[in-house]
Amino acid sequence: MPEIKVTEIDNYTYMIDKSHDSRMNVPGIIYSSPAMMEDIRNDQSLQQVVNVAMLPGIVRASMAMPDIHWGYGFPIGGVAAFDSEEGIVSPGGVGYDINCGVSLARTNLTFEEIKPKIRELTDLLFSKVPSGMGSTSTKVTEGDLDAILSTGVQWCVDRGMATNDDLRLTEENGALKDNRPRNVSPEARKRGLKQIGTLGAGNHFLEIQRTDSIFDQEIARYFGIKGTDQITVMVHTGSRGLGHQVATDFIRKLNTLGEGVISHPVDRQLTSAKIQSDIGSAYLGAMNSAANYGFVNRQVIIHNVREAFHEIFPDSEVKLVYSLAHNMAKMERHRVNGDERKLLVHRKGATRAFPGYFFKEDSFFRMFGHPVLIPGDMGTASYVLVGKEGNDQKSFSSSCHGAGRKLSRTKSIEAFKSKEVVSKLESKGIYLRAQNVRVISEEAPGSYKDIDEVISSVTGAGLTIPVARLTPLGVVKG
Repeated sequence: MPEIKVTEIDNYTYMIDKSHDSRMNVPGIIYSSPAMMEDIRNDQSLQQVVNVAMLPGIVRASMAMPDIHWGYGFPIGGVAAFDSEEGIVSPGGVGYDINCGVSLARTNLTFEEIKPKIRELTDLLFSKVPSGMGSTSTKVTEGDLDAILSTGVQWCVDRGMATNDDLRLTEENGALKDNRPRNVSPEARKRGLKQIGTLGAGNHFLEIQRTDSIFDQEIARYFGIKGTDQITVMVHTGSRGLGHQVATDFIRKLNTLGEGVISHPVDRQLTSAKIQSDIGSAYLGAMNSAANYGFVNRQVIIHNVREAFHEIFPDSEVKLVYSLAHNMAKMERHRVNGDERKLLVHRKGATRAFPGYFFKEDSFFRMFGHPVLIPGDMGTASYVLVGKEGNDQKSFSSSCHGAGRKLSRTKSIEAFKSKEVVSKLESKGIYLRAQNVRVISEEAPGSYKDIDEVISSVTGAGLTIPVARLTPLGVVKG
């Protein structure tokens, strides 16, 4: 396989020309700082950027964010938009954890107020929010599951686990409308019945955080982040076993190469479906249902976080800042070569970053756009950003989704001892609760790219504006 030549366009934008492979329909674009690009050049995920560029109906470019690393089909950190009439939908461009995403809540507490109770509060959250591989919660009924898959966070509102503010502060008001619960298989439903309100394992977490820095006071205050040392809570999880099963079911169906299925010349993991086909429509309906499950899963955790805070701090307020999805394919309208087009935008390990002008005049987000929430690793920081005007012409209004792994889980286990990781976290004033010691090594801070460098890359590329930086105090891991 020929070496992939990457050309620098500017300090934060790099291109793989179409001439690299005659099967590419568009170039590849990578957003990265020069320092991070040195490592990315040697990463096999660049071949995945090339492979995605070969898909039919792709528009403008096959894109990658600075947190790019190897994934199933698409690279994690990959963005690609497809014409709604001529293009495809790719389960490999969404991933197995449909609507893996982030919720951020702000409180009226300060670091000094919470400091003596961090361990107690973290322990209580650990007991209230099940975590770990296969973690389960109280089983919901089949009727509840139907409502969750179709109405999303409204199901929580109806049961006193969410407010109307929570609804409007969740992406798409907490429910994707083009959902089809009937397309969610019995096996997926079985898995979903018992996992609402759970974290799962891997890089999923719940963190008590301290506002470390504010970069834009006006935007931060608009979102309720009023100053440094304010306490926030971040939740990172997705659609759990239900979403994983939906992906598994449709990847299996696509591999039978039936009507409407498009094979890929290089990578079977990029076998896709025409958007305008029965199987493409069926997948999108099931994916949207799984996404609604993911929104509800995070909201129930936020509800349990509120209960835990109120138990220890009776006068506390825990209010949602925003809840968003990554790992999605969404129909959106974007201008391409001066013309507005309807596109199916795949973001796998990438976050929507819409500036204010994407929203209606009466929307809360009309002023600055919606918060873009970027979790780091458990030893560093997370960020609040907003999309920058003009980023729709660069990345279809997308951003990175996290720090991005630089070591595989196997290599992390070899490199980091759990006791040493815990000791280092404690030296930074971070208290960790995890279901097993293996995940501590797998998720050691050294396993991930430098989150500050990732943020400087998307900022330097003109995709986002930094608003606030949050650092961990108490961490719950699966």
